[in-house]
Amino acid sequence: MHILLTNDDGVFAPGLRALRKELQRLGEVTVIAPAMEQSGVGHSITLLTPLVVKQVDEDDGTTLGWMVEGSPADSVKLAICELMPRPPDLIVSGINAGSNAGINVLYSGTVAAAIEGAFFKITSVAVSLELAEHFDYPHAARHATRVIERILAHKPPNGSLFNVNLPAHSRGEPKGVRVVPMGIGRYGEGFERRQDPRGRTYYWMTYNPPFHLEGPETDVTSLCDGYITVTPLHFDLTRYDLIPEVGGWDWNGAPVPTPPSKNP
Repeated sequence: MHILLTNDDGVFAPGLRALRKELQRLGEVTVIAPAMEQSGVGHSITLLTPLVVKQVDEDDGTTLGWMVEGSPADSVKLAICELMPRPPDLIVSGINAGSNAGINVLYSGTVAAAIEGAFFKITSVAVSLELAEHFDYPHAARHATRVIERILAHKPPNGSLFNVNLPAHSRGEPKGVRVVPMGIGRYGEGFERRQDPRGRTYYWMTYNPPFHLEGPETDVTSLCDGYITVTPLHFDLTRYDLIPEVGGWDWNGAPVPTPPSKNP
């Protein structure tokens, strides 16, 4: 099996190196990842500037892979279309430094790389490790690879897409694996207002990850409970349930009047 490994933390990230070592038990691993950290870029692609690609070597002179001066989605697209002799059998993105659970899935470059793989009808898995003071990537990589092995053992259809989150090592050994939906609640967000030395106001986004949440079982709550979470995803955002209703609206009628403004 040929595996494409990518991420959004950059080709030199320790999470990628740890996962590569474990994935080599499953097959040949090719690394093609962004040159620099691309956290929070979502599914952006580069249109107006060239994509520079450079080979990356290990200390012993062997080839690690390629780094792309672009986004995670750029890296996967370029890998499949240009850099690899044939499409990979599996695409893995990670290990990300910090979870990509709940609404953060929509911002994540890690998940976007996996989505790009699914665009090409290749089974793709995003892997993230909950934020902590100290990351134990080798430990997380072993757990992640076992989860990926179980996914592959069930022979999912081509283009299947999975989002895997691992609890921080500080929570103890994972209690197990839960297959759960993506949470849609917002939590722990805000901005800190500051002033620079010249007196100009600026804002720095703050983020307080949850340690425990109540409510319906989701990837966020299960991660807080110490479980590895697996969420099957798809990139079709269509609200199929609303198509009959919206399709029945009068699209040729008079324009709906704009309500008056409440501001004086």
